[in-house]
Amino acid sequence: MSRVFWVRHGPTHATGMVGWSDLPADLGDTARLARLSAHLPGDALVISSDLARARATADAIAGPRPRLADDPDLREIHFGDWELQRFDTIPDQPRLRAFWDAPGDVRPPGGESWHEVSARVGRAVARLRAAHPGRDIVAVAHMGTILTQVQAALGITAYEAFGHRIDPLSVTDLHWHGKGWRVGSVNHCP
Repeated sequence: MSRVFWVRHGPTHATGMVGWSDLPADLGDTARLARLSAHLPGDALVISSDLARARATADAIAGPRPRLADDPDLREIHFGDWELQRFDTIPDQPRLRAFWDAPGDVRPPGGESWHEVSARVGRAVARLRAAHPGRDIVAVAHMGTILTQVQAALGITAYEAFGHRIDPLSVTDLHWHGKGWRVGSVNHCP
């Protein structure tokens, strides 16, 4: 059995849609980071997205755990032209609503669709499982990245997956049993 402990990076305090922008995380709550690190398996491998907010969070909680190279396939959804914009400032409101209300093939201009991000993250997870069979993995990533895996594990629609909260510095643990995923917890805040 392999377990992946998905950790959402520390807060950015941004008010718009943050995808591939390389914003820093606020890691000032050291007590919370210590609780998070203590909650995670001590012998797990640690990996993160290559974006600064995920890298810094992974470094802050890794402790003595082995740190794998950052993986750009664990990045957040690529919001393209919508990047760093607030929902109410997007000119094409019908397309924006379709992106969130019927996630699938709709993509932001210059960005990626839900299906594309799900496939990208799914490939990264499959590579990790193949390279480290039976190992616990702490993967520090982003809300959308984690929701793709919640969707896959629960066998729900993308719209239903969007109904799950993924707070900064929360843990979502998924257990691989050879034929599929089992959900341990979603959005646990140690």
